[in-house]
Amino acid sequence: MLNKLYDVLIVGGGPIGLACGVEAQKAGLDYVILEKGALTNSIYNYPINMTFFSTSDRLEMANIPFMSIGNKPTRTEALEYYRRIFFHFNLNVKLYEGVETLTKKGDIFEVKTSKGRYQTKKIILATGFYDLPNLMNVPGEDLPKVQHYYKEPWPFIGQKVLVVGGANSAVDAALETWRKGAEVSMVLLEEEVDQNVKYWVRPDIMNRIKEGSIKAFTKSRIKEIRELEVVITTPEGEVTVENDFVLAMTGYKPNFALLDQLGVEMSQDEKRQPCYDELNQESNVPGVYLAGVVCGGLNTREFFIENSIVHAEMIMKDIREKLG
Repeated sequence: MLNKLYDVLIVGGGPIGLACGVEAQKAGLDYVILEKGALTNSIYNYPINMTFFSTSDRLEMANIPFMSIGNKPTRTEALEYYRRIFFHFNLNVKLYEGVETLTKKGDIFEVKTSKGRYQTKKIILATGFYDLPNLMNVPGEDLPKVQHYYKEPWPFIGQKVLVVGGANSAVDAALETWRKGAEVSMVLLEEEVDQNVKYWVRPDIMNRIKEGSIKAFTKSRIKEIRELEVVITTPEGEVTVENDFVLAMTGYKPNFALLDQLGVEMSQDEKRQPCYDELNQESNVPGVYLAGVVCGGLNTREFFIENSIVHAEMIMKDIREKLG
């Protein structure tokens, strides 16, 4: 049984999805936001002690102040801020309701979820990119000791931990687990950690590697993961190290399956960037809009919360004009 016909259905209850909901409400549109997990699920899944790169004022939306103790807000402060947004505007969000299929019949979209069915005139995909990890595709990656998300250091006390990756998530995981007593090694594709690692953290990890507190296998990659060890391909040849846990901080990617279902075209290069009009965020499929970091495809460093919030107003302006 189909639910009522909405003007706008928003897929994703992260910061940008909420911003779209606020703008839809202001425009007098009948809308619903579908989120497969908790409110701002991606932020909830961030490491517990994570600090944002952006300052709190740049993350604000809808003229609601974002208060934080420090200049750069923490994960907990962000969760509290978006909770306030949710209740302040009494947003129509369906939590723990994942979208399974999206189809277009004429000018109407039909959406099947884990809990029901919806019809809508317009769809906004604000799904982010934090839901699907980039897999290493190596033997043993499916072992229980391999984790693609890192929350906190306590489970790794006294353990031999191998961190894969050289960006912010990997560096945070390596430093935190090492400081709590783990024996930490890193596998880096390049000569050193990423140049874009948070400027107040990068010197720390560089010094820990330089002094030998954290072993770094540079220009290397995982070849195989075993129950008690890991095989690493290095410039000097294969190395086998003892191992208890692998933290594969290899990045994440958008849910391309939803884009494919609707027929959204992608660029043919390595970025796989969806096709959309930068003036109104509408994709090549009429009525399908893209908001937030999903717009970057695999180039996840181009769009952030602070430079994507404007998508909400642009999209709702266009939808309001087209719906009359």
